[in-house]
Amino acid sequence: MSRSPSKVHDAAIVGFGPIGQMLALLLGRAGHDVIALERWPGSYDLPRAVHFDHEIGRVFQAAGVGEEVRAVTDPVPDHYEWRNAAGESLVRIDWSGDGPSGWPTANFFSQPQLEAVLAKAAERQPTVTVRRGCEVTDLRTDEESVRLTTGGDDGAGEIRARYVIGADGANSFVRDRMDTSITDQGFFYDWLIIDTLPHERAEWSPMNWQLCDPERPTTIVSGGPGRRRWEFLRLPHESVEELNTPETTWRLLEPWGRTPENTTIERHTVYTFQARWVDRWRDGRLMLAGDAAHQMPPFAGQGMCSGMRDAINLAWKLDLVLKGRASSSLLDTYTSERSNHVQHAIGMSMALGKVICVLDHDTAAARDARMIAAGADPRHALPAAPPPVLGDGVLQRAPDGTRAPHVGHLTPQYVITHQGRTALLDDHTGGGFTVLTDGTAPLDALDAADHDFLSDIGATVVPLYADNAPPEGYLDGPDGYLPHMRGHDHVAAIVRPDFYLFGAAVDGSELKGLVGQLRQQLGQPAPAAVAEG
Repeated sequence: MSRSPSKVHDAAIVGFGPIGQMLALLLGRAGHDVIALERWPGSYDLPRAVHFDHEIGRVFQAAGVGEEVRAVTDPVPDHYEWRNAAGESLVRIDWSGDGPSGWPTANFFSQPQLEAVLAKAAERQPTVTVRRGCEVTDLRTDEESVRLTTGGDDGAGEIRARYVIGADGANSFVRDRMDTSITDQGFFYDWLIIDTLPHERAEWSPMNWQLCDPERPTTIVSGGPGRRRWEFLRLPHESVEELNTPETTWRLLEPWGRTPENTTIERHTVYTFQARWVDRWRDGRLMLAGDAAHQMPPFAGQGMCSGMRDAINLAWKLDLVLKGRASSSLLDTYTSERSNHVQHAIGMSMALGKVICVLDHDTAAARDARMIAAGADPRHALPAAPPPVLGDGVLQRAPDGTRAPHVGHLTPQYVITHQGRTALLDDHTGGGFTVLTDGTAPLDALDAADHDFLSDIGATVVPLYADNAPPEGYLDGPDGYLPHMRGHDHVAAIVRPDFYLFGAAVDGSELKGLVGQLRQQLGQPAPAAVAEG
């Protein structure tokens, strides 16, 4: 059976793992016609991601699945500890409590459970179509769309879409059809990953830790509620084939008290940890996200997190482009912003991996002495890393054209109160652009065209008050936005839909200029040009 394209979808997503699912969900919630194509008929049944941080919790919240994700998640109650072979603490990283985004600092999950939540939510969107067992075998781009040739269980066919996103993993078909190159850091380690279901319910303390033993570096972490994961580094004398067997798996688990009598192995496999990124994430109507755009070692727990950051960054930009509210050139900032950001995560993951993957005893002893002398304090025991900041893109510029300070950083999410309801910021706004102001006075500098523009891009204006908020105002918490804004002499800030700071203003006039900059960077004409047209 052969199918001809009957319509042009807004977006086709190749790959329906968690990143493809998030993209389909975000774009579908924005009202776009999305088709997701997955070559496998069912979910991928091998060990994958197990961790997301507070920022990604906020992404789930923005996608409307926050509470469903919480239900399949283990928030970390304590710390992440690294120990040497003698059991001495080398570093303790506090993962307890909530992070700046209003979600637990660190969260563990079983990927099949998470995928079930995301897939079901995406498929509930009336504008989202999911086709499983459908492999893309060819694609051709013209001026108005991309034509995808497909094959699979329901026969050959052709699908047309205005844009195509390759979320199809490390061996991406879409990436192979793009004009781009790959930067590879030459970082390769093989690890046996084992996901288990212990038969007994136990408190694991610490919940997550790393054994830095040169005899066999080992990771022991949560695998989500009721699950545990072990990861074992392949030693030089071992082959991948002999490591990845049930016999070897049980042999390595036995010293940890895990036997067939008290544990079920859900899945195991050997992964080669790599560190690389694609140099150009957009080629016309083709774009990449997740492992199709980058791979990194898991030591910082940022692999899937980085893919989710891709998804929300790309989704809000593609939404505006598809709706005609931004120029297609906006999509070029996807590469410049995210590539710089993900290189930080890759560099940090490599640095941690070089500390963990030590097999030489003398080198390990020197490492242990240095880290113990640093008091197991991650600020001193671990390699220094710059803060994660977006690369150049949709960000405020100073008068001389340079990038303004503070922009491109992740903004916090605090609890605020509006009309008697107390909740996290995004639960009030529903996501999208947010304009935070110190009362309503800064807004007096905006004219009708400014307000129309903000409304056009779906921005929410949030006038904040420290006390006695009027009905249209929002009551800030004592440690919320206003103390931070006032500490920097800011009366207003614009937060992007992906929670990063677009820019801040010291007075109403600067706020008006900030709105003008955002309009210009989105590719919208100035109000005067609209009037003349």
